[in-house]
Amino acid sequence: MTSQPQTRSDEHFGSWAADHLPPNYPERAAWGTAQPLRAWQQEALEQYFRTEPRDFLAAATPGAGKTTFALRLASELLRRGAVHRLTVVAPTEHLKQQWADAAHRAGIRLDPDFANGDGDYPRQYHGVVVTYAQVAARASVHERITRSAPSLVILDEVHHAGDALSWGDAVLEAFGPATRRLSLTGTPFRSDTSPIPFVEYVRDERGVRVSRTDYAYGYEHALKDSVVRPVVFMAYAGTMQWRTSMGDEMKATLGHGDTKDITNGAWRTALDPGGAWIQQVLKSADVRLTHVRERVPDAGGLVIATDQAQARQYAQILRGISGQEPTVVLSDDAGASDRIGAFAKGDARWMVAVRMVSEGVDVPRLAVGVYATSSATPLFFAQVIGRFVRSRARGEIATVFLPSVPPLLTLAAELERQRDHALDKETDDEQLLDDDLMAAAEQGDRDDREPAPFTWEPLESSATFDKVLFGELEFGQLVEPASEEELDFIGIPGLLDAEDVSELLKRRHARQAARIRERPPAEAAPEPLYRNMREERQLLNSLVAIVAKRRGEAHALVHAESRRVCGGPPVAQASMQQLRDRIHYLRKVMDRGR
Repeated sequence: MTSQPQTRSDEHFGSWAADHLPPNYPERAAWGTAQPLRAWQQEALEQYFRTEPRDFLAAATPGAGKTTFALRLASELLRRGAVHRLTVVAPTEHLKQQWADAAHRAGIRLDPDFANGDGDYPRQYHGVVVTYAQVAARASVHERITRSAPSLVILDEVHHAGDALSWGDAVLEAFGPATRRLSLTGTPFRSDTSPIPFVEYVRDERGVRVSRTDYAYGYEHALKDSVVRPVVFMAYAGTMQWRTSMGDEMKATLGHGDTKDITNGAWRTALDPGGAWIQQVLKSADVRLTHVRERVPDAGGLVIATDQAQARQYAQILRGISGQEPTVVLSDDAGASDRIGAFAKGDARWMVAVRMVSEGVDVPRLAVGVYATSSATPLFFAQVIGRFVRSRARGEIATVFLPSVPPLLTLAAELERQRDHALDKETDDEQLLDDDLMAAAEQGDRDDREPAPFTWEPLESSATFDKVLFGELEFGQLVEPASEEELDFIGIPGLLDAEDVSELLKRRHARQAARIRERPPAEAAPEPLYRNMREERQLLNSLVAIVAKRRGEAHALVHAESRRVCGGPPVAQASMQQLRDRIHYLRKVMDRGR
């Protein structure tokens, strides 16, 4: 039997409730958006109702108001009788409650507590909110609900439907019979080539199959409309030292144009909670948060960690720095959603999380972030930065601290770039260092003839302030943390019009450069020659070990090759320049993948 909610004849879903839902519910509208709907929302609705397609894909930057747009569309379809049931599919359990609360404000009753075992939902509801995992567990239940009456399905952050082959198959089975399907995304889709259900792919001029979006509202456009905040990135470099799984000690400067292996090792070392790099960056971020809270008293900060162990250790460091207990959010903790909600409504300084706060979770008071994770995919980066762009009032800006490594700096500079999901591409370059890939790498290669004699180990790290990125512009230069030059940038006002950010950063850049020019050069004592020679030999031996492992050759053969190509005596008798020539040659060999 079809269960449909009873409504009065004079009530219509598209009138008062949906019309008066704030443009970016659950928070108040951003400055400059007094009308019930933002211009993009109205335009997207008009485009949809011109043709009323079965499938519609809307891509809008985080904080732009996708939820309001979707519920306004749903209320109109319900009012017209085009659909009688509504199913919202969300990525996480936390978002189920968030969707139900927003729908209530729009005059739509959704059940966020529906379980697969219930079979159907009570007649007083217009529909349910479920997760992709819940659909994958029993797709037949959701197919039966979808078939029972004309249905609208809203697929929130639709790229999650491609997280696993079984998930995609389940979504296709459950919602294939739907009368209407609205797919939403606020990120550059997936970093892999898994197809997303109900998304149309067309070939571009290169013959690559890319997703076709029906309506797109990117960050660049939203920033011009004052719908989202400008984001300023503070990049930190430094010197890192670690021991490889082969027992070789490596030393590198974070952010230098090294091979992937060396860049990855330096990056992981920087994130080690026991090292000085992350401790200094957290201290600088807390100073920034203090400056922001002078004008925005409830401003909060968020640290995104690689794993749960590091999240707990970062929280301990922040406790010592700020004197306040941070909120720790772990995805497998039953009380995580409640803690996010309490943090969002309160005025505590810091929250530390792994992945749970990376997408869809609304905490609009977040103003300062620390990207302390080893994931470098465009998808994950966009999800994280999306937590900081939600604008509440005129002039609020966001500041994100991150390691000065090429993939993150590139993603920060391309924040305004509009991306589509491509099915025909290589993914290695976009996954320079990804959490899952690193976990697999630490397990070793099953085909290795001998297990690695050591475990990878961070040894030492230090931090230096590198530069500020705002859009495609860079400001500042390498200086010591806690210096006047660093404070020039981390002390910028927390309230600042977007158009004034670049001008202020230019002035600070000029002032920093003038201070550095006027300062007498420091007379650093030169390192003894034997120390420099020792470091160069260690680096050469480490590179030889990496190349030898990749090829399955003896170390002596690789040493002999580099000596033959570059010339000179054996390593023990080689000069500094001869050692550096061999290091340069081996780095080129590694880049070529030989």
